[in-house]
Formats: sequence, structure tokens, C-alpha cells
Amino acid sequence: MLNKIRDLLNPTLEKVGTVFTSTGVSANGWTCLSLCALTLAGIVYATRAFTAGFSWFYLPVIGSLLLLIGGFFDIVDGSVARKTKQLSPKGSFLDSTGDRISESVIFIGIAVGNLAEPIWCMVALSLSLLVSYVRAKAESLGVDLAGLGVGERAERLLILAIVSLLPIANAMQWAVMLVSIVAACTVIHRIVATSKKLSQSASRTSV
Repeated sequence: MLNKIRDLLNPTLEKVGTVFTSTGVSANGWTCLSLCALTLAGIVYATRAFTAGFSWFYLPVIGSLLLLIGGFFDIVDGSVARKTKQLSPKGSFLDSTGDRISESVIFIGIAVGNLAEPIWCMVALSLSLLVSYVRAKAESLGVDLAGLGVGERAERLLILAIVSLLPIANAMQWAVMLVSIVAACTVIHRIVATSKKLSQSASRTSV
């Protein structure tokens, strides 16, 4: 969903690409920085279980801010890749793999840090990985699912970062549950859409 909005913001993202290209850091470099920030967020969430007092309260806040920073770097890597014409299968592979690694670390960190019930963290992680798998499998069959669904990775990161910062009881628990719901809706949406498109394709072929 946010990917569709990103298309509308292409002129702005081109400027972002120009600015960050001047730093000399490659697109793959920004991918690594994004992975580091998001992985660090998961580690920060996890360490909350082993601290008390001031740190115990502020570590979840720091983790959520790192999520936003990592998400921003994820936008930067794509903008830099387009600006420098570094779009490549290798870059796409590294980006997708890094996304899956970071999401796994984040939800494991939340569970270890007792910020949300482990069972919900398992559900959220499983469904998040399914969102990506369904798209990858569909695209391998020639079905384009880009931007389809309300629970793509960008939305999931935003939900975790923003909802967990709200001044409400068990904010992270609510954030993880909401991620699970939107991810489940996206998985179902993509399965239905892919099945429909494949059926239509088979019908045209048989005519």
C-alpha cells in the first residue's frame, strides 16, 4: 500500500537519492545500514528483559526509534540505487534477504524482552514471512503483486514503531497483534488475487 504512495512521491525520492548519493555510500551500503539499525532495534528490545529502572522504560522507545531510522535507510537504498543506476538482481536479493533477517530479529527481540506475548510474536513473524513468500511465489509464476495488500513490510514497521510509542498500556502487545491482523489480511488478499489471475490465465490459454 505504501509502495503505491511511494510511486506518487517519486520526484521527492529522486531528490533524496541525489542528496544521499553525494555521501559516497552505495545502495548496498545503505541496505546494510538499514539491516544494522533494524537488527539493533531487535537487540535493544531483547535487552529490556535484563534491565531495570530508567533503562527498562526507555529501551522500547529507543528500539522503536531505531525501527524508524532503519525504515528510512531502506527508502534511501532504493532511491540511491535508482539514481546511480545500481538496480541489479544482486541488490534485490540482498535487500529482500536483509528484510527477512531484520524482521525475524525484531520479533524475536520483542518476545525475549517480554514486550508482547511470545505466541503473538510467533504469529506476527510467521504471517509477515508469509506475506513475502506469497508475493515471491506469485511473481515466479508471472503474477505481479507489488503494492497489493495493507500489510506490506513498510506498513508493518510503521505499525510497530508508532503504535508501540503510544501512551497506552501494553502498547507493544497491541502493535504486534495489529501487525498480525494486517499481515493475515494481506496473505489472504494475495492468495485470492493470485489464484484468480492464474485461473484467468489458464482460461485464456485453453481457448
